[in-house]
Amino acid sequence: MILRFDRRILVNFDWTLLAIVLGICFIGVLNIFSAGYSLSEKQYPLYLKQIQWIALGLLCMLIVFFIDYRVISRIAYLIYGFSLALLVFVALYGYTSNGSQRWISFGSVFFQPSEFVKLTIIVALARYFDDHKSLEPYTLKELFVPLLILFVPFILVLKQPDLGTALILLIIFSSIILFIGINWRSFLIAVVVVLISMPVGWHFLKDYQKDRLLTFLSPENDPLGTGYHIIQSMIAIGSGGFLGKGFLKGSQTQLKFLPEQQTDFVFSVFAEEWGFAGGLVLMLLFIFLIVWGMKIALHSRDLLGTLISFGITALISWEVFINIGMVLGILPVVGIPLPFLSYGGSAMVVLLMSMGLLMNVSVHRFILQR
Repeated sequence: MILRFDRRILVNFDWTLLAIVLGICFIGVLNIFSAGYSLSEKQYPLYLKQIQWIALGLLCMLIVFFIDYRVISRIAYLIYGFSLALLVFVALYGYTSNGSQRWISFGSVFFQPSEFVKLTIIVALARYFDDHKSLEPYTLKELFVPLLILFVPFILVLKQPDLGTALILLIIFSSIILFIGINWRSFLIAVVVVLISMPVGWHFLKDYQKDRLLTFLSPENDPLGTGYHIIQSMIAIGSGGFLGKGFLKGSQTQLKFLPEQQTDFVFSVFAEEWGFAGGLVLMLLFIFLIVWGMKIALHSRDLLGTLISFGITALISWEVFINIGMVLGILPVVGIPLPFLSYGGSAMVVLLMSMGLLMNVSVHRFILQR
């Protein structure tokens, strides 16, 4: 069923959520413009590309919004299967850059299927738990299928290699499981298995991934090598002070001491120019977005809507937490972008699609007919 356009859609449309998202996107475009300002680049400016991705994302958001989320749920496994097929295609024929094979190339346009999987795994898990409701907490045996839903894309993404996205998939899964409820014995067993498997998993990491984790503990041991990113990030953030150096006036940014300043370390650019005060405002916008998402989840009219909304909100929450913790030096650098701010077409389009789905659940609280 497609959502019929009527007055109730406009009256009950979640304009607050849309305003928050567009506000953060606007800040992101300004930030990307500043990060690339001093470059005498002949290539197409990244901030203009980001605007184009936002426009495409808004179109996808509108499409997702007008399709009843229960209809999307009915084809959840097909969508999930399609996303797995894209990951397999990437493994066989994907575009490789900097040692990672993560993208599908369409001429000059690159799409990263692992970003799409973040959303499809949420919808697939929501469909499964909606079909297999339980009044009692779930046991490990009952979680076999959800674990399988996680395991396949997790392995495919890890082999690209993309440790950051693989960890996000694991964290999203864990968040949904804890939210839906897990038997305490099963929980303890799962924790023990994870702790035991960590030393084993260490040996499967690439050398640069090991270096990132070790650098997190003592970045000053290699200030010009593996510790360079974290050290320059903390210098940029610290130099911003309370009110910042001003738009286009960040020395670390404009002199290009700060690596990956339009993607992973975009918050460092913002904090240098706008200081603690600006960073606090940005954080409050993210907190408001997360709280609003949780409100939608808790007021949804069915379990399916609750789980979809919670999963999307958890995705935003963890990516914000990990990215900002990463650039502050309190978490390892694992290559997770800051939602709506970091440059990246695939991530932006998928995030805006997620917001469309969140608005879909929100508006159905008022127009869903039983």
